[in-house]
Amino acid sequence: MSSENKGFNGDAFYHVLETAVTARGRTWKQVSAETGVSASTLARMAQGRRPDAASLAALSAWAGINPSDFVNAPYKVSGPEAITQISTLLRTDPNLDAQSAEAVETIIKAAYERLRKTEK
Repeated sequence: MSSENKGFNGDAFYHVLETAVTARGRTWKQVSAETGVSASTLARMAQGRRPDAASLAALSAWAGINPSDFVNAPYKVSGPEAITQISTLLRTDPNLDAQSAEAVETIIKAAYERLRKTEK
């Protein structure tokens, strides 16, 4: 593990942030204005650079993202499996009724089972 990144997957964080931006129907300029994070920081993140701690905190709060979810390190305490978290989010999403949430969950579970790494 590089001492520079401390196990933080900045690319994954950015892609989840991008999903939140799209889901909220915002532009990156609006995100910048709403969070106080400079447009240049957002542009650098799109190119694979990591934000400073204050920008990471502001963007995380704005998007409802837990930055520790993007840390892969031996000292990290393991949490629930991703598929469990996805299921919870789908079933509590106010934009989906129960039947729709189940349909999306079925699709995701099938893809997840097909593509996940198996323990050896």
